[in-house]
Amino acid sequence: MMAGAHAHARWELATARTIMGDKKRLAILGLMLLPVILGGIAFADEIANNLPDVLGGKKAYSPAFYSTGIFIASILIGLCAGLITGCIGAGGGFIIAPALMSAGIKGILAVGTDLFHIFAKAIMGSVIHRKLGNVSVALAVTFLIGAIGGATCGGLVNRVLYEINPVLSDAFITTVYAVMLGGLGFYALADFFKCRKDAEACELPHGGKVEGAELGNMPKKLQGMKLPPMVRFDQSLVPGGRAISAWFLIISGFVVGLAAGIMGVGGGFLTFPIFVYTLGVSSMTTVGTDIFQIVFTAGYAAISQYAIFGFIFYTLAMGMLIGSLLGIQIGAMVTKVVPGVTIRGFYAMAVLAGFMNRIFALPGKLSEMEVLPLPKTAVTILDQIGIWAFFAVIGGFAVWVIGTFFKNTKNLKTAHPPGMAPGEEVAS
Repeated sequence: MMAGAHAHARWELATARTIMGDKKRLAILGLMLLPVILGGIAFADEIANNLPDVLGGKKAYSPAFYSTGIFIASILIGLCAGLITGCIGAGGGFIIAPALMSAGIKGILAVGTDLFHIFAKAIMGSVIHRKLGNVSVALAVTFLIGAIGGATCGGLVNRVLYEINPVLSDAFITTVYAVMLGGLGFYALADFFKCRKDAEACELPHGGKVEGAELGNMPKKLQGMKLPPMVRFDQSLVPGGRAISAWFLIISGFVVGLAAGIMGVGGGFLTFPIFVYTLGVSSMTTVGTDIFQIVFTAGYAAISQYAIFGFIFYTLAMGMLIGSLLGIQIGAMVTKVVPGVTIRGFYAMAVLAGFMNRIFALPGKLSEMEVLPLPKTAVTILDQIGIWAFFAVIGGFAVWVIGTFFKNTKNLKTAHPPGMAPGEEVAS
């Protein structure tokens, strides 16, 4: 999971640099933002009155309309997610949906908006950066068959639950996030304590070895099952390449697409371990192929499962895009002067903060559905604990990164990231 998160972060950084370093792309971004800002200011009252009805008449949660405060909040959320991605070297998108839901946005809106934000950033950044690895078109296309099916099911589940009861929808999304962030957070915490004992080993990139070059027992068994059609890959690593049944790729894609459709993330944190440790694909092929599938999976899910049903908050998406583009680059520069073990510690804290936010919000959702009888006072206290703990950790991290950036402005030009050779780029 960590390796997949790092690969996704390198893609995010390359994308941000591509957009911010191109005047034409910046002009397009400005044109996209202009109607959002001006239109929202001019018609804020009308939107506030009518949008909840457009979204199916579900008025369970506000705000579901434009306001200056919401737009600024979306920029700050994007900034924090970008700082985590750039500084920690792992995707910060896991904080977006919990942050939006804590701000009062419906869960289904948060999911759809996050997917659209990923897709918009990918398209503006020319989709795939060539330095991120090899792209196996055969692997990617076969994988996408399953991913599209999974994303369709994920979007359908969210929409059906929302139509039954908006609170049920929020409770479901909250539970999924709590489980996923809890598993990833405690894994990251264990990784941090391991690195404190042997920091030098954790700084080095696996001794230069390509993960997946040597097959484990599971990949050997799966690749040994000759269920046609077979897909070939890794021709540059092994003479003649390797082959695996397309059915295993389709099933794997379905799992990743389902997670993306339900949680509003790209699914990259799942693709890497599935490809490398289950299917036996080398890490160098996995990275490029993973980024390729993220773009199409996020784009398909955002448009077909959420946009056409009105479940995307475009104002928030644009705000998050602005904030993340800036945050990613600041965070990436800070890694040059901060020890890697410290960064791993912050990553564990950030993920666990998201876990606490959702786990403390869950009793309130269950209470609203009358599944868990709790006094309103207890619900309010638990919810506030989750919200304040979450924003205290994420906000504190953001302040620390920005403070470190300004404090070390002179050193950032000459320093290089821990564990990397001088002159080696973070995004390479």
